[in-house]
Amino acid sequence: MTDFKLDPETRTKLSNEIRRYLDEELEIGIGNMDADMLIEFISEHLGAHFYNLGLKDAQALIARRADDIADELYAMEKPVRE
Repeated sequence: MTDFKLDPETRTKLSNEIRRYLDEELEIGIGNMDADMLIEFISEHLGAHFYNLGLKDAQALIARRADDIADELYAMEKPVRE
């Protein structure tokens, strides 16, 4: 698995959200560099967990679709005389 790379626009939005949350909810003021370091920490230590949850969701979706296809194929079967 590769490292999580955020484009600059997304990273800026996340940084602003972190700064806003900490300020409004915890009354902690941090700067852009601190918010960026927090994003890096979260990505490094928690990112894989969320990535794996996304993979499990995708896997479940594919399994449901495969079951739907199997049901459709079964419904298309013609009776066979014996």
